[in-house]
Parts: sequence; C-alpha cells; structure tokens
Amino acid sequence: MENCPCGSGKAYSECCLPLIKGERAAQTAEELMRSRFTAYVKHEIDYIYDTTHPEHRDDFDRDATRDWSENSEWLGIEIKNTSKGGPGDEEGEVEFIASFAQKGIRKDHHELSTFKKKEGKWYFEDGKGVSVRPYVRVEDKIGRNDPCPCGSGKKYKKCCGKEQ
Repeated sequence: MENCPCGSGKAYSECCLPLIKGERAAQTAEELMRSRFTAYVKHEIDYIYDTTHPEHRDDFDRDATRDWSENSEWLGIEIKNTSKGGPGDEEGEVEFIASFAQKGIRKDHHELSTFKKKEGKWYFEDGKGVSVRPYVRVEDKIGRNDPCPCGSGKKYKKCCGKEQ
C-alpha cells in the first residue's frame, strides 16, 4: 500500500487519487488543498490547473508549476489552520506549510490559501505567503542581577541563571 503524500495516513488509491483522476470531487477546502499538494508530488499539473478557480486561471503559469513540481523533493504538508471550507460552506481558508527540498536544501512554503465554490465544486482561489510571527514574551524577562524567582534569595546569575 502506498501512503498518500497528503499526510492523511490513508492509502493514495483511496485518498487523493480519486480526486486527481476526476472520480470524485473534494468535499472540503482542506481536502482540495491536500489533493493539490499530492498533485505537486505526483506532477499532475493538469489537476492543479483544473482546481484553480476559473477566474484566476489567466495567472496560472504551467511551465513554472511543472518546474517546481518536478525539481522538488516533496517532504510533507502540515495543515496549520482551517477556517470555514466545510461541505456546507461557499468559501474557506487553509493555512499550511509544504516542506520540500531543492538541490538538497530544505525549504518550507508557508501559505494562507483561499478557496471558493463554483457550481457546488471547490476551487483554489488565491494564496498569500505567511511570515513567521515574532515571539512575544508573556512574562517579564529576568535580569542577571534580579532576585532568583526560585526564592533562594540569591541573584539569578548566581542561582538558576548560572551557566552549567
């Protein structure tokens, strides 16, 4: 059994292959997103084009898409968040990270994709890169000369902040 590249844990023949071959349509925006990732892995450029919203196909660069698909080693996809995009919705968003390697260098493509239904069928509408969010400290930083928070009465640098 060949596992599906989309990370569902299901067999490819039971997961994304029926979508790519047109045997059934994606029921959710996330399912379409996963099948599009699988299409990149399997170099199914026509499927990627066909699942792009008809109003956005003029922007589709088949050669660049094929080049990215064929010259990448696809490592996996992680769905970070979904908003709407269920069977009863008309639009939805999927935030994901697609990991791949090119010329031995690992890269992560972090994107927030929007999806829209047209005549009851899900389509990819647009994608925007997601930048890494800066770390925001919740608690105050402990200074080296501040009292140690463990309650020992020593300075932090002489107690728990001491380099090992």
